[in-house]
Amino acid sequence: MSAKIIGFDDQNKRISTQQLLQKIYAALDAGETEFEVLSSGHHDIGGPLWTEDGAPLKFRVKNPGQRVGSFGLEGTEIVVEGSAPADAGWLNAGAELTILGDGGDTTAHCAAAGKIYVAGRVGTRSGSLMKHDPAYQPPEFWVLKRTGSFCFEFMGGGIAVICGHGCEDETSVLGDRACMGMVGGTIYVRGPVEGLSGDVWLLDLDEADREFLSAGMPVFLEKIGRGPLLAELTDFSRWKKIVAKSYEERHVHSRISMREFLTRKWIEGGIFGDVVQDDYQHVGGLVNVGADRLKIPHWQDKRFGAPCQVACPSNIPTQDRINLLRQGKHEEALQLVLRYSPFPASVCGEVCPNPCMDACSRQYVDKSVSMAALGRLSRDIPAPEPQPDSGKRVAVIGGGPGGLSAAWQARLSGHQVTVFEADEEIGGKLRQVIPPERLPEDSLNSEIRRIKDLGIEVRANTPVDAELFARIRADYDAVVISSGAHNPVVIPFPGHERLLKGLDFLKAVNAGKKPKIGKKVVVIGAGNAGMDVCLGAYAMGAEKVIAIDVQRPSAFQKEIDHVKALGGEVRWPVFTEKITEQGLVTKEGELIEADDVIISIGERPDLSYVPREWLTERGMMDVDACGQVVKAPGVFAIGDTIQPGLLTHAIGQGQEAIAYVNDLFAGRELTPIVKPEMINQSCLSKELFKPRNRGKFCIIDGKEETLRCISCGTCRDCSMCLEACPEGAIRRVEKEDGSFEYVSDDEVCIGCSVCAGICPCGVWAMEQVV
Repeated sequence: MSAKIIGFDDQNKRISTQQLLQKIYAALDAGETEFEVLSSGHHDIGGPLWTEDGAPLKFRVKNPGQRVGSFGLEGTEIVVEGSAPADAGWLNAGAELTILGDGGDTTAHCAAAGKIYVAGRVGTRSGSLMKHDPAYQPPEFWVLKRTGSFCFEFMGGGIAVICGHGCEDETSVLGDRACMGMVGGTIYVRGPVEGLSGDVWLLDLDEADREFLSAGMPVFLEKIGRGPLLAELTDFSRWKKIVAKSYEERHVHSRISMREFLTRKWIEGGIFGDVVQDDYQHVGGLVNVGADRLKIPHWQDKRFGAPCQVACPSNIPTQDRINLLRQGKHEEALQLVLRYSPFPASVCGEVCPNPCMDACSRQYVDKSVSMAALGRLSRDIPAPEPQPDSGKRVAVIGGGPGGLSAAWQARLSGHQVTVFEADEEIGGKLRQVIPPERLPEDSLNSEIRRIKDLGIEVRANTPVDAELFARIRADYDAVVISSGAHNPVVIPFPGHERLLKGLDFLKAVNAGKKPKIGKKVVVIGAGNAGMDVCLGAYAMGAEKVIAIDVQRPSAFQKEIDHVKALGGEVRWPVFTEKITEQGLVTKEGELIEADDVIISIGERPDLSYVPREWLTERGMMDVDACGQVVKAPGVFAIGDTIQPGLLTHAIGQGQEAIAYVNDLFAGRELTPIVKPEMINQSCLSKELFKPRNRGKFCIIDGKEETLRCISCGTCRDCSMCLEACPEGAIRRVEKEDGSFEYVSDDEVCIGCSVCAGICPCGVWAMEQVV
């Protein structure tokens, strides 16, 4: 029997909400766990309530007021017969709320756990501020029909399913301006969608998404009494999912502040700050040595990292490489880079944007050191000798740059390595989408051959599904997931079904399939991938290609210049309104005529082969600070499976993943790898370097850069300090292993700072004695 709670007194007058809730509390104290509530707009029915023994509570409510099910706790089930007003399920903390009619505004607002099922529509701002505590299952919010406008504002977690039943003729089943400020969670939506916030991506479903919907849809339909709709709503061809963009994906480059200009672009410390280095303190009349000195010199070789090394995502110490070239140790210098990357020529030498060059101290003298020319020097040299066999097996899923970097490092560490690759050949996007104009085929083939010759097993044509992944985990001592991002992002403009996907187009071009393309082509997206699409379109016979973007193009200038040289245009800012048979219509109403419109604004990973609980709410691998999957020790994830990045980021992460794997095999505690602190530009004596070829010049032979590299933070053994010391306090000491150091004699040194002032590399530093 259920306890009947009536919202009226003996004279049939409505009682207050407080009085009705007190009736419920009294019945609960009497041991009742099931309630039939006849309400008259009374609010807060259904929570937060619990029983001492943990017995579940059930409510069946008619005519509730606001906030039915608010703060509902786990173990509470609430069924509303008919519709509910605003704030239904507000701050739901675990209850199951079923509304057999429509939900009002802000349904599921701030929901943090539990499940909310709605048999009709929900009002404006529904699902806003949903969140997810990782210690609990994410909240779920299922709606049969549609939402009002501004739904899912500032959503931070959880799962929403908007079925769009009976709303096929609607402009958008999510109303207007949906998902504003969304930073987390997943929304599955069926039917037309327009007016989405720019904070999110609209994506195709992967296998894990279909499994989730297939499992949950029968439960939802049974709860609301609409079981016959199962076949219709499990036709996944009409479903999409919405996920939030990452911080990096949202970031728009803008004008730098005056403070940034003064500290980063201008001369620090004033007009003569780059040549005058003095603390302007008066020392006094005595010149002291030993403990009586006011300043003590320290030779700090490698105490700080060079800007190129710190800025390089692959961690390559170029200053060490050039110092070896300077010493005539050419083979050792060219092999050094292979300790950090198996692609010095293909990536460093050809397709990398070279952030190392952007950071290079030499740019303040004339031009940055040419890292590309240095990288190409290592194209054909043999691989280093691997360490002795460790008896351990490492599996790498994905044969792109990141996966091959991990495989390379694992093999050099003495482990047996197998790479599982879905394509017919390894190389990932290096092979699949980058045009030969940007990456010479012989360069890539040479480095792929070197990887295979090292003894790495490659299983091509082997896509990994959940079953194979389970076997891999069982058969290998460690697993590195590096399957990349191959699901193109498509923005749901009206007419978006006419769009060609840039990634698919480039793969077809590079595979020699010669995809048909019209004479006039518009490319949405002016990053490097967009420029590659432009080149591919011209190669396939296009006569006019226009690339557009909403912000300043992020492509390298040389790639933009290449497209323009072929007759292409790059226009920004241009905002797309819709795609028609005639071409692309901008928000200003301009028609850019096109036979084909190709979208190239990024991709998302397909990780449907791993358990869903391993993923973040954005569908990325959930890893700790060491790249290890939070819920799967011994499994590491890198590259685009954790966040979008450059090829060099994936290579560096592959290198670091195996460092962590080696620690794991050795039984050591995993601790995050920390880059060395970058040396301050004020420590370098750049005025000692004469500019060379201030005009346009090109370095062809990387060995020429030995004359230009400042060797920031690393002693170049120039002996200038030894020769300049007025007291003769410095001497060079060579060690048994062939290394060296410079030593200052405390009993002779007077702390004059000449060594620090003359050192071109910033290796000598003066300690102020207090």
